[in-house]
Amino acid sequence: MLLTGYSLEIFRSKCNADAQSLHCFAHLNDDVGEVLPYLNTVLGGFTYTKEPPSLTLKNSGKLITIHPRKIAVNALQDEEQAEKIIAWLQREINSAWENRGEIEPCVESARQPALIEVLKLLPKTNCKECGLPTCMVFAVRVIEGVKDQTNCPSMEGEKREALANYLSQFHFE
Repeated sequence: MLLTGYSLEIFRSKCNADAQSLHCFAHLNDDVGEVLPYLNTVLGGFTYTKEPPSLTLKNSGKLITIHPRKIAVNALQDEEQAEKIIAWLQREINSAWENRGEIEPCVESARQPALIEVLKLLPKTNCKECGLPTCMVFAVRVIEGVKDQTNCPSMEGEKREALANYLSQFHFE
């Protein structure tokens, strides 16, 4: 077992006092830096950084960044969701470590959608129906894996299908 435990720090965004979502840091009891290339292979990491080592995942609209001694998770509904995600990650970390002999480590980042390509497929009306101020901001959220074609009320038919097809080339969970 590589990761024996952690302590959670739950907080709200300091720069957006009205934000309803929570964020958390899991302060790890053990250094998990050596498992990051194996986790990148197993979990299909979004961004892998060699120095300093970190792995960023996108899972269910959340950005999760794993550092050797800390895990950061954004956009949480409540403390229970934070606990579930960190407990899941602890299991994944320990499993990847225990099975590292059968896993080909990967230190490459996943291929990502291009902002301009996503923007080209959007209506570019800046209608705000999606809850965001502009189509550019919406496109950034799509790149981050937080939004997709179903979150743009103005998109219909071929445009919606085209964005779905474009995004299907990339690893989003």
